[in-house]
Amino acid sequence: MIYRCCTADRRERVLNHSALNGLDYLEVIDHDLADTDPLRQRTLLVHFLKPLPAGFSAKNVRLTGGERIVGIAIEWAGVASPTPLPLASPLPPDTAAAEAGTLAVIGKLADATSTLIVRTAVAGDFSTYTLNVVASPTVDTPPAGFDPQLSRIDFAFKVQCPTDFDCKPPDVCIGVDGDIPDIDYLAKDYPSFRRLMLDRLAQLVPAWEQSSEADFGMAVTELMAYAYDQLSYQQDAASTEGYFSTARRRISLRRHATLVDYPMHDGCNARAWVHVRVAGTVALPLAGTRFLTRCTGFPAEIPVGPVLDDAMRTGPLVFEAMLDPMLQATGYIQTLRSEHNQVSFYTWSESRCCLPSGATSATLAGSLMGLAVGDVMVFEERIGPHTGQPGDADISHRHVVRLTAVDATGKDPVEGTLITQIAWAGADALPFALCISEIIDGKPCPDVSVARGNMVLVDHGQSFPEGLDTAHGEDLGVVPSPTLFTVDSCCDDPCNPRAPKAIPPRYRPSLQRTPLTQAAGKLVDTGGKIFGTQPDPYDPKGPASAAVKVAMEQVLPQVHLIGTLDAHEHAWEPRRSLLGSNPVDRHVVVEVDERARASFRYGDDNRAMRAAPMTAFAAWYRTGNGTAGNVGADSIAHVVAGTNAIDAVRNPCPATGGVDAEDAESVRQRAPFAFRTQQRAVTMDDYAHVAERDPRIQRAAASLRWTGSWYTVQITPDAIAGADVKDVKDKLPALIDLFRMAGQDVSVNDPHYIPLEVALHICVKPDYFRSDVRQQLLLTLGNRRLPDGGMGLFHADNYSFGQSVYLSGIYKAAHDVPGVASVQVTTFQRQGTNDATYLLDGRLPIGPFEIARLDNDPNYPERGVLRLDVHGGK
Repeated sequence: MIYRCCTADRRERVLNHSALNGLDYLEVIDHDLADTDPLRQRTLLVHFLKPLPAGFSAKNVRLTGGERIVGIAIEWAGVASPTPLPLASPLPPDTAAAEAGTLAVIGKLADATSTLIVRTAVAGDFSTYTLNVVASPTVDTPPAGFDPQLSRIDFAFKVQCPTDFDCKPPDVCIGVDGDIPDIDYLAKDYPSFRRLMLDRLAQLVPAWEQSSEADFGMAVTELMAYAYDQLSYQQDAASTEGYFSTARRRISLRRHATLVDYPMHDGCNARAWVHVRVAGTVALPLAGTRFLTRCTGFPAEIPVGPVLDDAMRTGPLVFEAMLDPMLQATGYIQTLRSEHNQVSFYTWSESRCCLPSGATSATLAGSLMGLAVGDVMVFEERIGPHTGQPGDADISHRHVVRLTAVDATGKDPVEGTLITQIAWAGADALPFALCISEIIDGKPCPDVSVARGNMVLVDHGQSFPEGLDTAHGEDLGVVPSPTLFTVDSCCDDPCNPRAPKAIPPRYRPSLQRTPLTQAAGKLVDTGGKIFGTQPDPYDPKGPASAAVKVAMEQVLPQVHLIGTLDAHEHAWEPRRSLLGSNPVDRHVVVEVDERARASFRYGDDNRAMRAAPMTAFAAWYRTGNGTAGNVGADSIAHVVAGTNAIDAVRNPCPATGGVDAEDAESVRQRAPFAFRTQQRAVTMDDYAHVAERDPRIQRAAASLRWTGSWYTVQITPDAIAGADVKDVKDKLPALIDLFRMAGQDVSVNDPHYIPLEVALHICVKPDYFRSDVRQQLLLTLGNRRLPDGGMGLFHADNYSFGQSVYLSGIYKAAHDVPGVASVQVTTFQRQGTNDATYLLDGRLPIGPFEIARLDNDPNYPERGVLRLDVHGGK
């Protein structure tokens, strides 16, 4: 038998043997001769391990093999040194010329005494041939002194022929045909698997009888049927989870929804502004400070220790102070002052005052030097304005603002009282009229409503492990080393086997506590070590109302994941998806299942980095999420601290923003349509619709213009209620940039208003006063809100781009005013023109980038004029 071996040990043993010789390798003289030389591929150089004995000739060589050219004869054979007789001098001139190339090759041989030259009658084909060394032409055994294992060699005559492919043929696996058993592939449960195997055994082992349930063969059969039943269930479960319509697990639905760009959310925690009443001046560290909902029988300030343990047994919700980015330089320490516990509004010597709806400034009594821009205050009704009783106070009359201007150096020149002027942003404008002072039963009642400082922003969630000095987080175990490997097919080169490929072990650790907090902003502090960079939890310079509002696309799980490998620590940052991650990013997706259990999914070295084996992971995280945190006003009543200077804790306004995790039914309804949401702007209508996504814009118009070097999309916004578009112009380009086409610039222009000039002749009914009817007509045809909540005819929200103005609307609005007997429109035109065409047509057309306007403001007559000629009545 001839073996295919990967080593050359036999060659070395024969080479070192004192008496044995054998074949080493074989060469075909081909490219060393001219292309037209008839001797090309007919001369073989057979190299042996040792010098050949004298008399070795063609009778000791046999050629076999071939496909098209077979039975090739050997003309002569001889040892290269001394020169074989057919090549020895002197040679005839023709022969010498023909053998010149061959002689040149032989002359360069370094082992001529161990090389046999074989001349064949013809050149072979492209198949494989075998050269055998034999004792004589009539026997198949090698000569004496030759190793039988090294007495034959395979070769090809065309080995030096040019080819476009590798000379080595590829290994091809050829399957072995066998009998295919007749198997019922519909078997899916224990009885069918058991019956299937028993039927098969009856064919393979006819002598075996199913005699008893206790039979070993029967026991093994039933055991395997049970195992197959379990595997079949797993197969069915995987198939069920593989389709959006049938998936039952929440994680499966989330992954399906991601394929259509629908971000299934895991909820969000609630936020609240908490007022802390202190005695004196208190430096409150925000990092790690916990606030608890009401625990009956416990003080407002609870120190860490047994008292806190007893309070936690009552099951309160835990809120934690959010880190104000503006206090980073001070170590996140907020200063609370007793003079800010309750501050009176200064009424400038008046007895009955109120802060009107929409107010953005106020005056406080006293010189509050500790008050600064960026501080947060709450305005609240302290007592009922009609009874003076605290129980009659309207709890809905509470409003939180962030100060944008503070002047504590003021003084009333009449009373000589020190005052502090404050202002806040329009986004925090007072949404209701707030009663400041009143006269009740003939007696002045000041401080119906007051202002309070010492406000701390908190959000729902409790950190684990507790305490900032915790050295270690929750142990998530170690990434296991691979135990399974894949190998290539059996036809691979056995002499150069490829290394087995390790199958990465499944490592999906879960957190012990639930539910995991989902919030926007900075993650929790990990024992004094903050890894990575995270966005600020809120804008410390923005309005107070914005601090408790969070966009769901900004929400991330509140967990810090630290992986330690070879004493090196690395932070793994949570992401909503790994689709945008690079192979070197240490990103991880936190997936929450239907039981609110959070588990981690790592990358695959293509989308985010894979967790390396033997990496130990630990987690710092928070628990508490969803609508459970939307507690009512005055529900938060305790703070965990040790200052001994906190008298009371309360949240004047309800906690808001808590959202439960999206359920499966919601995803099934929304996800199939998510990909249809337009995320690009191509046409001008697309640009207008994108601009209208800004909540401050009611309508927008867009046009495309060539600006010399590129195209520019000019967008004109129409703000709600006719507000100034300055702020919109500053922020709108950033929104449009997410959708615009490449090569198109974006500019935002002011709206082009068309002022109108309208004159009416009004006849009043006899029983009505002309002045009353005139006043009501000005309101009805004006641009302001009506007392009943409606809008005047020419309110800014009634007209936008391209909306024409019709006479019929003016007639109807005027006739609806009580006391109007008849109406005659005498002027109906664009301001500054004298064109009666619009009056005759009953319609004043407005261009696609124009907005009709009639403010009737005597301070700005260029914004439209309304003239009323009222007759009759009283």
